[in-house]
Amino acid sequence: MNFVIFGIILIEFCSARRCEREKRRIKELLRKNGELRIERDQLKHEKGRFWNEYFGEIDELIAQKNELEKDIEKLNTKLEDAIKTTSTSASSFSTTDSTSLTTTSPPITPSDVFILVIPYSADASYLQSGDGSSQISATINAPSNNEYADYAAHAIVNGKLHIFGEQADNKKIARLDDCTFNVLTVRLNEERRSGHAALSIENGKKALICFGYSGDIRKTCEIFDGSTTVSTFSADWTHYRGGLGLYKNQPASVGCHDEHHQKAETLSASGWTALPDHPRRISDHSLVGLENQSMLLIGGADYAAQTGIWQLKDGNWNQIGELLKAEFHGSAIYIGRSIYYFGSVSKAIQRLDFNETEEFQNVEEIGNTRVYLPVLFQTVSNYCI
Repeated sequence: MNFVIFGIILIEFCSARRCEREKRRIKELLRKNGELRIERDQLKHEKGRFWNEYFGEIDELIAQKNELEKDIEKLNTKLEDAIKTTSTSASSFSTTDSTSLTTTSPPITPSDVFILVIPYSADASYLQSGDGSSQISATINAPSNNEYADYAAHAIVNGKLHIFGEQADNKKIARLDDCTFNVLTVRLNEERRSGHAALSIENGKKALICFGYSGDIRKTCEIFDGSTTVSTFSADWTHYRGGLGLYKNQPASVGCHDEHHQKAETLSASGWTALPDHPRRISDHSLVGLENQSMLLIGGADYAAQTGIWQLKDGNWNQIGELLKAEFHGSAIYIGRSIYYFGSVSKAIQRLDFNETEEFQNVEEIGNTRVYLPVLFQTVSNYCI
């Protein structure tokens, strides 16, 4: 029987004297029962509200998780694409040297090669054909043609030829726009009047400029991004006239003109580290990085002009050939599967030819240069003529 009905019947049949106590007790129970019903209803309501909020939050978290998974998938796709399209090292120094240019495009024949040669005096510039068949004067305008690029280092930045420092203005940065050199307002941080070197880095977006004539400048380096210069790690050894080239896709330098040491170093994101010493106390050479990640050292001085063509590969130096004429203090550029070396001693232009796997084949003399230590720039047959 329902508890409430039973209570009412009991109250009706109970006399005032005998059941007064029971009546009060039953009324109290009825009151508490009503309160419990109200509390039960409130709990049901709270349970429903909590249930809705809880599962609403779960649904929201699931939606956020799905969005994050989509973002991660997009990032993984971008990362895979980046890995496919870049050959940068873990140090981020993916570099291409303006004087030791490597290319992944199909090799071109020497007859299709044309090199703009800019001497210390810009008005004596000329175009040199890769097969040696022609030398044609080129018109290069500069604010002061007299010794404008004397001992200047050069590199490609954002597709443009830049020169850095020189005897008369040792903090100068100038850019070749069409056929005219324009001096930039940005300056080098250090005075680099001779013996320094420049190298294109980060896929040609920046240039590394290092070393110089005396003191600690012979160790210092800075990076130019087209508009600003920022100092970076200094080498452990001096490298005046030690050059810059690529070894395993990282900048490297070898030797020093005035300290006559054999030390070689390479630059990564954490600084300079030692490479195997060169067999000679070498300087005034040209360094050229190959696609196979080895580095060539061509010519140079060891108290006399050298003919050696040396290769640093897999941590070992080996002589792989000889120049036809001993040279030092020259300029070199790698185009197709040939290195074009412009000497300053004999003034000979010597072409070093390699096969498809970059094994050395032979050396051929293709002409004579008119100047020493010229700036070299690959171009087309009618450039500025």
